[in-house]
Amino acid sequence: MSEDVLDKVRETLVDALGVDDDEVTLEATLIGDLGAESIDFLDISFRLEKAFDIKIPRGELFPENLANADSGFVEDGKVTADGLEQLRTRMPHADIDAFASDPSVSRLSDLFTVGMICKFVESRIG
Repeated sequence: MSEDVLDKVRETLVDALGVDDDEVTLEATLIGDLGAESIDFLDISFRLEKAFDIKIPRGELFPENLANADSGFVEDGKVTADGLEQLRTRMPHADIDAFASDPSVSRLSDLFTVGMICKFVESRIG
């Protein structure tokens, strides 16, 4: 992972969320650790586009409706095997294998980490 990418992502999240530099680690989750709310995701995407001069189509970095009950990908509060495959397809930059060990819907927000954003950005600029 490029230090330059991490530094720019860190700066973006510090500006967007009002957190301290040292809180923005690769493992930090946007919602649980950094206090982001869903409304912040659009701002973060916009700031990343400007910082890296890339385009991020809506729903690509932060897919929406992942745990929608109508999707058929959730059963008894857990993401199904089909749902995990869908996540791998829609979020190749996230650590789905780690999530799969306990695919509770309540843990979906744990996929949105600083490291995930860095991997996404690197796939765009590389």
